[in-house]
Amino acid sequence: MSESRPPALVADRRRILAWALWDCGSTGIGAIVVTFVFSVYLTRSVGNDLPGDTSPASGLGWALFFSGLTVALLAPVTGVWVDAPHRRRQTLAVLTTMVVLLTSAMSLIRDDASYLLAGLLLLGFTAACNDLASVPYNAMLRQLTTPETSGRVSGFCWAAGYIGSMVLLIVVYAGFIKGGGPTTGLLDIPTADGQNVRAAMLVTAAWMAVLALPVLLAPPPVDVEQPAPSSTGVLGAYRKLWADLVGEWRRDRNVVYYLLASAVFRDGLGGVFTFGAVLGVTVYGISAADVLLFGITANVVAAAGAALGGLFDDRVGSKAVILSSLAAMIAVGLTLMALSGAAAFWVCGLLLCLFIGPTQASARTLLLRMTAEGKEGVAFGLYTMTGRAVAPLAPFMFSTFVAIFGAARAGIGGLMLVLAAGFVAMLAVRAPRRAAAG
Repeated sequence: MSESRPPALVADRRRILAWALWDCGSTGIGAIVVTFVFSVYLTRSVGNDLPGDTSPASGLGWALFFSGLTVALLAPVTGVWVDAPHRRRQTLAVLTTMVVLLTSAMSLIRDDASYLLAGLLLLGFTAACNDLASVPYNAMLRQLTTPETSGRVSGFCWAAGYIGSMVLLIVVYAGFIKGGGPTTGLLDIPTADGQNVRAAMLVTAAWMAVLALPVLLAPPPVDVEQPAPSSTGVLGAYRKLWADLVGEWRRDRNVVYYLLASAVFRDGLGGVFTFGAVLGVTVYGISAADVLLFGITANVVAAAGAALGGLFDDRVGSKAVILSSLAAMIAVGLTLMALSGAAAFWVCGLLLCLFIGPTQASARTLLLRMTAEGKEGVAFGLYTMTGRAVAPLAPFMFSTFVAIFGAARAGIGGLMLVLAAGFVAMLAVRAPRRAAAG
């Protein structure tokens, strides 16, 4: 697919900022709902009194499994639907509204085992809607940039997501979670019946709603108003998707190769984030209190890396940024395996985060540059689907290396192997020619 396109109106800074603010809200939802607060509340408090040997953590795993399966099934058809530019903001609005409503409903989940199933369903559907919303959101990048600016805009907005996640983590932790006793946080909200966590979920929903409004209300670019293709049902969308895939495979398999290669290294990046805190506490002696501090610092460093990587992306190309960042991460990860102590974890861990940001941002930019005009929706739908399809790879390699070598730090080797596989696969991907600097 070619990145060539007719001259387009470059979106002004306000429209780009509005697009970035949605990312701030979305990543905050992921951090609070899925990773740090609501999931922990369900497994440690709500499901604490389950009868027999039933594990609430197992329920959380199943909820996230079915959430991922839903995304894998619906992301491609969502991509087909939002190939019409005027549908992108409409679809984003619907999915964002669902995320806000579902997150708000989490405030009804009391600290009682009878609420566990409802809480898991809310978490799973919220995660699925948030992931699906990334399909129309990423497809909008074409309407906001030119080939000469897509790298820096993608990097800036990815950095904004990291900053948004960090700010919301600080607000929720300081205001609602910090401390012990009958009340917690600066707001002294009672912990009885999970009132502090439930209040935090209302704040999280409001955070998403407020930050999403600018991109949903901003005047659309001119090309959004082009006539839409005829409507198609779900089965028709899958048929069209299959026809597009077959046609592209026969014409040029490069995009298909890239979708698979990027799915592998993106899963490795996710594994670094997923297991980083666990390794810091269990292997390198980081205190439980310092883990949150490390997480906040890591978001700042990753944001800086994404922004800087976006500038390099427009100068040297997305593939060069991805390969150099992956190579640096593999070198740092192997160094960390040979070291011990909290200082080593802080230095190497932050270096890893520095290169995660540009890899993620440039991965999105490269797909845009490889995608033909009008096919952004399908491309990012498949991008989301393939990412979900290989999601078990990094956890499997981490656990396998720990089991083989009998040490938790060996799991780093498994994660680095996944990144190395992605690096090798990327060597075979042909990147489009870099646009001349404007």
